Amino acid sequence: MIEVRNLYKRYHNHHGSDWVLRDINVTIPRGVNVGLIGSNGAGKSTLLRLLGGMDSPDKGEIECNCRMSWPIGLTGGFQGSMTGRQNVKFVARIHGNDIDIGRIIDCVEAFAEIGPAFDEPIKTYSAGMRARLAFGLSLAFDFDVYLSDEATAVGDVAFKKKAAKVFKEKVGQASLIMVSHGEAILKELCQAGIFLHQGEATWFDDITDAINVYHESTKK
Repeated sequence: MIEVRNLYKRYHNHHGSDWVLRDINVTIPRGVNVGLIGSNGAGKSTLLRLLGGMDSPDKGEIECNCRMSWPIGLTGGFQGSMTGRQNVKFVARIHGNDIDIGRIIDCVEAFAEIGPAFDEPIKTYSAGMRARLAFGLSLAFDFDVYLSDEATAVGDVAFKKKAAKVFKEKVGQASLIMVSHGEAILKELCQAGIFLHQGEATWFDDITDAINVYHESTKK
């Protein structure tokens, strides 16, 4: 179970800043797949990053008693001067002594399909190559909860199909908290929804209800 209590987040600038998220209180039950829904700028990716520990709230707290992934497909954490292989090895070591580092490296190399570039510095990669590596790295580990921000939207058509297949297999073994502009995949993979609007969050037991409320909000 994941508990979000009295959470506030904003990004400061020279002109002052409003709260991106304001007094968020949500309980996400174990074993429930959740879609984060809202307009652009509503705070969906911000909340996902907070849940994954990639960012910190200004106020409030997140309590999690499960093993949570970082947002799948996140490329910002790579060290540009290191090769793809070195980056994967570094992340594998961080995740504990019980990790089979060799298996993780082989898994990511095979999945990413970037050939000799796997042993070249990441700073030489195209955006697509970085996304392939990041996606493969995220799915090489077994988590209790996977965080996804448009995870299956990277690469060419063939890679998207491959990514979607592997992603769905992983989700079948664990829980999912997902941001996507594709309503079809949200309905396919998620049971519940969190609607983010004007800094506030509303929980819905049925993802369809969350989507319907979102559509109503766009008519106003």
